[in-house]
Amino acid sequence: MNTFNLKEVNFSSKILCALFGHKITTTRTVTNHFKEYKCSICGLEMTNDIQGHKIFLTPELKDINEILNRLYIKKHYPV
Repeated sequence: MNTFNLKEVNFSSKILCALFGHKITTTRTVTNHFKEYKCSICGLEMTNDIQGHKIFLTPELKDINEILNRLYIKKHYPV
């Protein structure tokens, strides 16, 4: 698949999501309240904010979720 076809597929999937909405699936449960989500059509990654709204998953938020997950596991599942 050349780059033109790859860009065309990515562009068409974004149009589908713009028209019909994202098909969100949970990819990772960070804690009971925080989760990471991904659109199965266009690949957009999201997470929860403090109020519970879905926001874009940036590298900074991905690091924060990783640390939060480690602290959660350490607290709830001690060795």
